Amino acid sequence: MTPKIHHHGATTGVTGSCHELRYPAPDAQNATGYHSLLIDCGLFQGDEAGDDGARANQLQIGFDIAPIQALIITHVHIDHVGRLPYLLAAGYQGPIFTSPASAELLPLVLEDALKVGFTRDQRLIEQVLAVLRSRIIALPFGQWHRLDGQGGVVPLASAGEPPGSAPLIRLQRAGHILGSAYVEIDVPIDVPHKRQRIVFSGDLGAPDTPLLPVPRPPERADILVLESTYGDRCHEDRGTRVERLRTVIEHALADGGTVLIPAFSIGRTQELLYELEGLFHAHGEGGAQARPHWQRLQVVLDSPLAADFTKGYRRLRQVWDDEAQDRLQQGRHPLAFEQLVTVDHHADHMHMVNYLAHSRQPAVVIAASGMCAGGRVVNYLKAMLGDPRHDILFVGYQARGTPGRDIQRYGPRGGYVMLDGERYDIRAQIHTIGGYSAHADQRDLIQFATGIPTAPAEIRLVHGDEDAKAVLAGKLRDVLKRTEVVVPRSLSSCS
Repeated sequence: MTPKIHHHGATTGVTGSCHELRYPAPDAQNATGYHSLLIDCGLFQGDEAGDDGARANQLQIGFDIAPIQALIITHVHIDHVGRLPYLLAAGYQGPIFTSPASAELLPLVLEDALKVGFTRDQRLIEQVLAVLRSRIIALPFGQWHRLDGQGGVVPLASAGEPPGSAPLIRLQRAGHILGSAYVEIDVPIDVPHKRQRIVFSGDLGAPDTPLLPVPRPPERADILVLESTYGDRCHEDRGTRVERLRTVIEHALADGGTVLIPAFSIGRTQELLYELEGLFHAHGEGGAQARPHWQRLQVVLDSPLAADFTKGYRRLRQVWDDEAQDRLQQGRHPLAFEQLVTVDHHADHMHMVNYLAHSRQPAVVIAASGMCAGGRVVNYLKAMLGDPRHDILFVGYQARGTPGRDIQRYGPRGGYVMLDGERYDIRAQIHTIGGYSAHADQRDLIQFATGIPTAPAEIRLVHGDEDAKAVLAGKLRDVLKRTEVVVPRSLSSCS
């Protein structure tokens, strides 16, 4: 048997990432003849689906979990971890490997997922989280670990240590959100003394993502499973996107309106706060390019989960990149500046929606969810979409079938969107700044793949719309002539 990859998600779009790597089982008593590792177990959104019938409203695990020896989490975005409670409910009892920062953030994400998808019973939630915490094993970046066959791992003492017959796992920085990793897995094959190296990219970050170091390509990959979210386009450079953000804010200042940014609670929110702090530093009172009207502007973070993650980012400031460290040395507070207001309770949220919708107080509001499929952002949209004073700014990917995609597509034409079964006409200004995506763009993905010293024998493209995968596949085939580029299409696709 050679290793096989089964994709349980992220083949029909960008959500539901879940990949199973099957490899020969040394135990002759194993009926299947193989063991497996599961890489991510994410939630579906919009119209996307998995090979076990899973979709946004059907999340139970339908694939066999018996062979799974370990779950490896690349990062804590909900489309990579949101089905983990269902995996536990299905009977999975193995370890959960992830980076140290993700190990701290993962319980926050899943507590929210449990409240939304399972129960509001805090006692029951705490019981589940206690089980979760007991299974999490944090692996430092850059260190090979060998599965010990008893639900744990053993660090390799040296690069030359014989790997034996067990899989080896190593996490490397992916630069997508705090703690994000790509995964290197070294597994045996049915050829004496031969092993195969499979790399799962997770989500790769753009080189100039605030707060995070640049991801570096792996030293080897026989098979590369590569995300392709922005495989068909290139982002704006950082200077351009900051200027576009400033321009949208200036419109709000001139009209006394709100810039509403639907944002993912972790990653995108903190990057936006970082960039907004930079704008206030330049244009606020005492700034090098001070603009008096900027002193009227409020930044509202209306998402308890995002606020919790922002606190987590601040606690983990020791892993920020050099630029962010420089700001700290200057006495600045990139994620906790003076103009920032945090809204916690629901009553305060509804008051803020009403106040900003009817006053002329200029504001930037960051609220979840990032694809407008639920959460507090929906109340802002209902109150503001019909008023041209307001601006809706998309800074992240909008999946097919989500309200965010409909607003992004039909809003510039004066169209409408359905929210909670009601029609809302769109008169607000609609903007998209692609450069704020925490995902690598086409150029970055190609550089990651071509930066591997020996080209992979195979690249499998996942986590992208069909057009994005098709365009990226063509580009990769042009530059990697001897590499087979595969685009899994069927829900049951495997290598």
